[in-house]
Amino acid sequence: MAKILNISEAVSLALHAALLMSANPGRLVSTHEIATALKGSEAHLAKVLQRLVKAGLVESIRGPAGGFRLKKKPSEIYLLEIFEIIEGKLAEDKCLLSSPICPAGSCIFGGMLDSVNRQVREHLAQTRLSEFCNLSLPRKGGKHGQAKKNH
Repeated sequence: MAKILNISEAVSLALHAALLMSANPGRLVSTHEIATALKGSEAHLAKVLQRLVKAGLVESIRGPAGGFRLKKKPSEIYLLEIFEIIEGKLAEDKCLLSSPICPAGSCIFGGMLDSVNRQVREHLAQTRLSEFCNLSLPRKGGKHGQAKKNH
């Protein structure tokens, strides 16, 4: 199925992993736990988490009792920061093609692409992780718990 907005799997994993860590404050969360909750590849998730560690957003503790946790408060982390750690600066493309072909700058999409790009950037730049801290990892027995909000 085609999508209008296409966010890479790496960005999606990074955003959702950060949300799960924010909902489990201070707790070390393993790659296995996150991958299981997100129904994703542990190997791909591990690479994504290492990028967040390298950028200083996430802390990694090795060993059998190790895992990952946020280094900043969820109220200090905007979704755009996570997006740009994984993908680089969010481009403000005004054309779907690598080089515009529409005559005299009159795009067949009009100003829609510019508008959508602006809306996505604004949403990511204005939305903090703390707005979603009611998510949590499944507890033993498979039920999800409710975490307290960390504003």
